[in-house]
Amino acid sequence: MADVLVGSERRVLISGYGYGLPPQPPPPPPAESQLLGRLDQIDLRVRSDLMDRLNLLESRIRQLSSELDLDVGGKAAGHAAHQLVLGTSSSVPPVEDPATCGAQTPPTPSSFTPKDSFLIDCGGTAPLTADGKSYKTDAQANHLLSATDAIRVAADDKADVPSPLYATARVFKEEAVYSFPLTVPGWHFIRLYFFPLKGGDVDLASVTFSVVTDDNVLLHSFTPGDKPVMNEYLVNATENHLALKFQPLSGSAAFVNAIEVVNAPDELVTDSALAVAPLGEITGLVHDAYQVLYRINVGGPAIGPAKDTLGRRWETDAAYVQSKEAVKDVSVPTSTIRFPEGTSRLVAPALVYASAARMADADVGSPNFNLTWKVDVDPSFSYLVRLFFADIVSKATNDLYFDVYIGGRKAVSGLDLSTVAGGELAAPYYKDFVVNSSLLEDGKLSVQVGPMGQDTGRIDALLNGMEVLKMSNSVGSLDGEFGVDGQKADDGSGGRKAVAAVGFAMMFGAFAGLGAMVVKWYKRPQDWERRESFSSWLLPIHTGQSFTGKGSRYGSKSGNTFSSTMGLGRFFSFAEIQAATQNFDEKAIIGVGGFGNVYVGEIDDGTKVAVKRGSAESEQGINEFNTEIQMLSKLRHRHLVSLIGYCDENQEMILVYEYMHNGVFRDHIYGSEGKAPLPWKQRLEICIGAARGLHYLHTGTAQGIIHRDVKTTNILLDDNFVAKVSDFGLSKDGPGMNQLHVSTAVKGSFGYLDPEYFRCQQLTDKSDVYSFGVVLLEALCARPPIDPQLPREQVSLAEWGMQWKRKGLIEKIMDPKLAGTVNPESLAKFAETAEKCLAEFGSDRISMGDVLWNLEYALQLQDANPPEGARQGGDGDDQDGAAAAGGGGAVVPAGGAVPDASTAAAGELFQQLADMQGR
Repeated sequence: MADVLVGSERRVLISGYGYGLPPQPPPPPPAESQLLGRLDQIDLRVRSDLMDRLNLLESRIRQLSSELDLDVGGKAAGHAAHQLVLGTSSSVPPVEDPATCGAQTPPTPSSFTPKDSFLIDCGGTAPLTADGKSYKTDAQANHLLSATDAIRVAADDKADVPSPLYATARVFKEEAVYSFPLTVPGWHFIRLYFFPLKGGDVDLASVTFSVVTDDNVLLHSFTPGDKPVMNEYLVNATENHLALKFQPLSGSAAFVNAIEVVNAPDELVTDSALAVAPLGEITGLVHDAYQVLYRINVGGPAIGPAKDTLGRRWETDAAYVQSKEAVKDVSVPTSTIRFPEGTSRLVAPALVYASAARMADADVGSPNFNLTWKVDVDPSFSYLVRLFFADIVSKATNDLYFDVYIGGRKAVSGLDLSTVAGGELAAPYYKDFVVNSSLLEDGKLSVQVGPMGQDTGRIDALLNGMEVLKMSNSVGSLDGEFGVDGQKADDGSGGRKAVAAVGFAMMFGAFAGLGAMVVKWYKRPQDWERRESFSSWLLPIHTGQSFTGKGSRYGSKSGNTFSSTMGLGRFFSFAEIQAATQNFDEKAIIGVGGFGNVYVGEIDDGTKVAVKRGSAESEQGINEFNTEIQMLSKLRHRHLVSLIGYCDENQEMILVYEYMHNGVFRDHIYGSEGKAPLPWKQRLEICIGAARGLHYLHTGTAQGIIHRDVKTTNILLDDNFVAKVSDFGLSKDGPGMNQLHVSTAVKGSFGYLDPEYFRCQQLTDKSDVYSFGVVLLEALCARPPIDPQLPREQVSLAEWGMQWKRKGLIEKIMDPKLAGTVNPESLAKFAETAEKCLAEFGSDRISMGDVLWNLEYALQLQDANPPEGARQGGDGDDQDGAAAAGGGGAVVPAGGAVPDASTAAAGELFQQLADMQGR
């Protein structure tokens, strides 16, 4: 990799030799070094042109070698091309990549020759070539035009027009129709050029007219103004002809400078895409018409029609990228881009995939922001957004994961380009999204990419290109609310097909479900313990997004296999849950919470799971059951407990999680239930893991998620003691863009609750930070957060711990079992972090990202100079009894178990203050 200075802008150029493959001997130094040396001295346009010529030579060399039956690989061709361009030679041949030796799969076509190609220079009298295209004159295309009164207008001085295409025009005072005979029905580009030339008896800058096809309104009551305009459309012609009608407003006129009607490859538009709100698949896209609003080469130069086999124009992202200082442009030679077998080379040119924008500080820190682009759109329409990706920054596969947001909503979580693009780096991949007006803010559509979170590989994100296409509404219009026949569009028509389909399906499903209920009631089983009550069928719970029968809020059943209709994980039948837990055997109980009991169970081939069964007496009930499912279904992170599935039959509320072999963090702090207390380094690592999970919660979605119940019993440990945050039943979405907090009733757990949240009932992510500060002190001191049996000044761990911190004597209250094992500098940084978490006001507290950074630094300090006791692997003084007053062991009974009486007393004390309950 090499930095190339282009003007005043530094970009990264990555050599195409052996990129993303096992290490190979470097290419011949003379050619490579001289190429980079020359690139340092030329601007971006020249560099782009040079690289294109280089790629063309490379392709030509391969072709010639094939004709001459020579075995010349890709790198050898590239080396020969370098020699031809630079006039250099080398006696050292490049090494052929073993991964590419042997027979190659024939690539998909990289060029496209249209069967229908009508290019008309309206008003032109001589053949015209512009942007690599040859346009016919009016006389040559006259047989296509039906008009009673067509006036030719030409510019007095061609120097006054922005392009030769705008130098002449055809003006119509009555409806004029261009009829194009089509060789192949299907997708066709329509490009219309408008520039109001001066001269004649009509002021073209103020005329008003419409342009329609037989099925679609392209322009309605259009007034061009005094700027050049090129509108591009994509329509699916179903007949063997296409009519283009120019309709002037009464008393006005219509005009056009140039017209293009060119067929496009079928793969350019697929029938389905991912709808962003609500999230799900939408179909029927081939029946829409589209207007191309933006076609952007992110991180790279503008691409003209001559460099795109479909004649498209790509602009730079300079006008749309936000916070430019956070973005770093990168590029590679187009020869680096590898199209997997079956991947279309026509959807976007290789030049788009060969450049990208990535996070500017991805290599030096832990960024928690998103790269953002915003474009102006009409909020009364829906949009097809196509994003282009190619991982040109990673050095190994499965190293880059990031999230994609459209309109502020997470559209893709944990995108792994090397996997979706066929297991290779620098392989093209694109994804289509449908966005409705609900995601548009002040006429702006935003596209964002950002890191998925910690411990998911490289902290980075990238985007190579994007297209934004306006979708026709329910009456086929792309401009205005009326169709060709004058019919008015439905309200919210952007999602018309999906809504109509869902509405019909719901109506049909309701009748079918009612009939099924009646039949099943008469055939109901007599096994009273396992049967489904009639009331549970008759009163299903609605989530606002789906409805299915059989007593399930989320799932549907096909045969013996249950599946979620909302991507919420596996649906378990109640019988499966009973079998997994031995009919809820009390011996299988591994935990008890406010929601209910937690059982260990086995499913399928013996996989261990944790089964949380909601209690009928639980005050938390259905709301938290729904919250837990919906939160965990959209969250995936190494430090968050994974939801496997759920069951909501028989009025049950059951959640099934991955099994965490080492239980809760709290037990390992106190050494309860026969567990040995953890050494300092392991406690630090667990705190770091939990901080990573919380940091992902706070930053991994557009609004962020606030956990609201952070405590040591909600931090679970797997068989390798990796920490995972659990229990999301109280979680809330964070404040929106224009909010500072979420106003909500107080919920949480005693001793961990943010006092500012308690006073003001205003929730922010800093409430989680406060709770985590208590967790840090608990990990350090090995005592519960609240113990009413102690003297008044020691009841609250947070207050008591901060008193000793301010005295500079935090080591006095440290767990005696850690004595002699903690580096003083590590302890000081840890205590300082806890203090910053426990600040009285949320605005004074640090973020979870800062907490994470500080804890990682504390771990580095511990590793750099571990005390003698830590090097010997001991736990310090192995004291079983209580330590002296003031020490952490003073409040932990023999054996390290937490006194149940203390916990109960704390609960009674705080129940008198507020009706709040943790889990």
